[in-house]
Parts: sequence; structure tokens; C-alpha cells
Amino acid sequence: MASTTGVDLSLSGLASGFDWKTVVSQLATAERGPETQWHQRQATINQQNSAFGLIKSMLGTLQTDVQALKDPTLYSSRTAQSSDSTLATTSAGTGATLGSFNFNIAQLATAAQLNGATNMGAALSSDGNLSAVTIGTAGFATPVTAGTFTVNGKQITIATTDSLQQVFDKIGSATSNTVTASYNSNPNQATSDKIALTSVNNSEIVLGSATDTSNFLQVAQLYNNSTGSITSASALGSVRLTASLADANLRTPVTGDTSGLGAFTINGVSVSYNTANDSVQNVIDRINNSAAGVTASFNAQTDGFVLSNNTTGDVGIATQDVTGNFLAATGLAQGTLAHGKNLLYTLNGGTTQLVSQSNTITQASSNVTGLSVTALGKGSINITVSSDTGKIQTAIQNFITAYNNTQSYITTQTASSTDSSGKVSAGILAGDQSANSIASSLRSLSFSSASVPGLPSSLDQLADLGIQTNGQDNTIKLANSSALTAALTTNLATVQSLFSDPTNGLAARLDSFLTNTVGDNGSLIQHQAGLTKQSTSIDTQVANLEKTITSDSAHWTTEFQAMEQAQAKVNQELTYLNQAITSGAL
Repeated sequence: MASTTGVDLSLSGLASGFDWKTVVSQLATAERGPETQWHQRQATINQQNSAFGLIKSMLGTLQTDVQALKDPTLYSSRTAQSSDSTLATTSAGTGATLGSFNFNIAQLATAAQLNGATNMGAALSSDGNLSAVTIGTAGFATPVTAGTFTVNGKQITIATTDSLQQVFDKIGSATSNTVTASYNSNPNQATSDKIALTSVNNSEIVLGSATDTSNFLQVAQLYNNSTGSITSASALGSVRLTASLADANLRTPVTGDTSGLGAFTINGVSVSYNTANDSVQNVIDRINNSAAGVTASFNAQTDGFVLSNNTTGDVGIATQDVTGNFLAATGLAQGTLAHGKNLLYTLNGGTTQLVSQSNTITQASSNVTGLSVTALGKGSINITVSSDTGKIQTAIQNFITAYNNTQSYITTQTASSTDSSGKVSAGILAGDQSANSIASSLRSLSFSSASVPGLPSSLDQLADLGIQTNGQDNTIKLANSSALTAALTTNLATVQSLFSDPTNGLAARLDSFLTNTVGDNGSLIQHQAGLTKQSTSIDTQVANLEKTITSDSAHWTTEFQAMEQAQAKVNQELTYLNQAITSGAL
């Protein structure tokens, strides 16, 4: 008899002719039937949870606005107005003294300035040997460029490798010695470190032309003066700001310790330097970036250094070399203090002159609580401080907007609608008691039971501020802005109590309800957690059912495969019998 070995019994109906795999699939589908309802229920739960998530967000916004109305400082906010903004600007802090104040500014505050000694750059030549001074590397404030310049209509061509004496000789040669050039190296004379051009016949010297290509005349500070004698406007040797301190061309070289390290203090703040690696500009930047409270600069016109206080007022600038001589070498140690000025003013016609070191008058100077006045000029200015009712009105309008947004959304999600065919569609939260309870509680706390005990009946509820319910839904509106303005203007203290009384205030009660609703363990948080748990439970149900279906399908497949195996065996036996009968073996 033939064997069934090698027959693929996993092929549905190979032996039996019966499509049992389709049957297994259909049985699994039938067993999976409850999942459809479960997924539909889960989708609804997730939509509800999403809707409550948005309600939670809206309630959070509402609580922020409620807490603003609950905060007593809102009602002590102030606004200040200046009678002349070109003379003074002003601001008032919370709780500032109400009233009108007259400030008469007699003197504005200025900053103190320490002006270092002038002409700190080393002279072009200390001994008068001009042949040793190369113009391209001399200590001019600006490097000399090669090219031509003109004296009395005669062009002189120079190179940066020329010595100063060679330039002087070229001037004499070009002008047939009618103009001579000289340099004064005597440090005790007013013309020290200056170049002088002199006409031998005392006729006018005319310098420059439109075709000049060298800047020598400008670098030498030689300018036409309609006479026969022209001298440099100031000493020519200048400090090199970007060169290393060792090569800065200062009259007195900067020193440090044996390693070239130095330090000094300004207003007690230490600044260090390295004579080999740092430039003068590096040290200036270091001063300006420090906590010394000054700004350092170099005045090219005077060839000197300046320290200016960053704040105004008659206060000094303290300097001291600690290691090395940077302050002495730059002339700051010998500087002259230009005193700053204090702001001087009188208040409300008083005879006592008040003082402020800055141009901003604060409570410390004027003794007016919470008021700040910044003087821009001298003269009389009236400052008016009043309650900032506009800020309070904005806070109330923010509350109305947030309240309406919340109520409108809840109404949309809980309402049912009917289309043109009469089909009724319920909102995702229709019939949900949590949503309805939130809407009802907000309405009740704001209006239904909103009278605040202890307040006059004329101003003990929102309606007295001109805020009314819509009449058709849960929203509210500011129907009478005049009533609100009047209450804030004439009875601010009562309005404050209406909202912020810690026991009965509307904002206080609403804040407590919102905390119990959307706080860390609030009722809405718990409700959402319950919905999330329901959704997760459905996932578990589906997973368990799928495990059962997988097990059942495997069992059914095994049974049908056994049937196929038995049928295949029967088929083989029938084939054997038929062959035996045909061959006469039986």
C-alpha cells in the first residue's frame, strides 16, 4: 500500500476537497464579533476624555484670570502721568501714593570723569635726530602712506622707508628752499613734538591738492591757515592702542613684575595685564567689561586716557597701581577728576532742595511711596498718580472671556442637534453629569448665589458692575460698562472686596472650586483617570480575546489537518483496491 508521507496536509481540502481554512477564518471572525462594539465604545471614551482635556485647559485659563481678580495687589495698581514728557517720564508701582506732585528740576545729574594727563604718546624723536625716524614706523596716530603731497603747488613724493629728515629735505628741494620744515624735540616748549613749516619770505604757505595720494600732511596735522607759518595742531607722537604694551609708544613704558605681569585697581576692582601679550586696547576692554563701574577710553585729540563713571552723581573714581605702573604710564594716576553733578530739585513748592545722584527720582529721595520720575530737562513738571482702573477692567474682561469660552464649549459638547431629516445627534458629553455639574457650579458661584455678605446691596454681585447673564445660555457679558467704570472710580475698595474677600469674595470662591476641579487631585482629573482606565480595560479585553481566538484557530486547524490525514489515507486505500481489481490481482 502507498504511504501518505510527503503529502502537504496544510493545504485546505487537498485530500478532502473541503475548504476548511475558510471555515477556520470565518469562525475566528465570528468569535471576534464583540471587538467591534468594544472599539466603538473605546472611541467614544477617548473622545470624551479629549473633550474633558480641553475643558481642563479652559478651566486652567479661567483660574488664572480668577486668581488675578483675587489678588489684592491688582486693586492697588497705579498709573502715573507727566504733564510734559519732554521734561520727565514717570511710573508708579503697586501701592504708590495717590495724588498730584510738582517737581521743579534745578539741575540734572551728570557722571564724574577722570581725565588723564595729555600727550602720553612718546615723541617722534626725543633727541632731534630726524634721520633715525622712519616715517612708516614712527609713532604717528595714523600710519603714513606712500605717495605725493603738495606744498605751494609743488609735488613731493615720499616712501614709507623715508626718514623724517629726508621728507623735510624733499620739501625744501621741491620749493627751492622757500619753505623749510623743522621738528621741535624740546619737551619743555609748547611746540614740543610738532612739525613746523616756515616760509622764508613770510608769504602764505598753501598745502595740498586734489591729486595728493599720500596722507602725510593730515598725519602731521598740518593745515592751511593763510600765513607763512604752519605748525602741527598737537603733539604728533601717539599711543599705539593695538600694539603690545611693550610697543605701545607711551612716553613711559608699561612695566609689570619680572614676568611682565601687572595689576591695578579701579574702585577696588582688580584688572590684570601682561606687557608682552596684551595691547592697550585689551586692557581698556578689560576695564569696560569689569565690575569697576567705569568706561575707559582714549582721546586721540589730547593723546590721553579717560575714565567715566557709568552712573551719574558727584562720586569719585578711585585708582591704584598694584603691580607695575599701567595707571602711571597712561597718565590716569595723575588724572584730574571732573566732578559729576547730582540732580537737584524741589517738591510741591518746598524750599528744601532735594538731591538724587541719578536723574531718576525714587522714593529714597522724594519720600513719595512707589513713585519713580526720570528727569530729562530742567523745569517744573506735574506728576499725577491715580488708580490703574484700566488694568482692573482688563482683568475683569479677561475673566468674562475665559468664563464664556468654557461655558460655550461645554454647551456645545453636551447639546443635541437635529439635522434636516430629523436625525438627532447627541454631543460627545451629552448626559455626562461631570460636564453638566461644572457648568452648573460656575453659573451658581458667579450669579445664582453670588451676593457677597457684608457688602452694600448696591455693590454685592456681578450684576452691580454691569455684568449680566445672556438669558439664553450660560454665557455672560458686560452690558453696562458705565456701571463698571463708576464702581471702579468711586468705590474701588468695595469692588476689591466683591472679588478678593478671602472668605466670601467671588474670585476666592471660584478659585477654590476650580482647585477642587482641576487641581492635582481634582474631580475632573479623577474623572479623566477613570475614562483612561476604561479605555485601557478595553485594550486588555481585546488582547485577551485575541489570545483565545489564536488558541481556538490553532485547535481547529489541528483537527482539520487530522481529518485531511485520515481522508488521504482512505483515498490511498481506495486507489490501491481499484488498481488491484483492474489488474486482476483480486
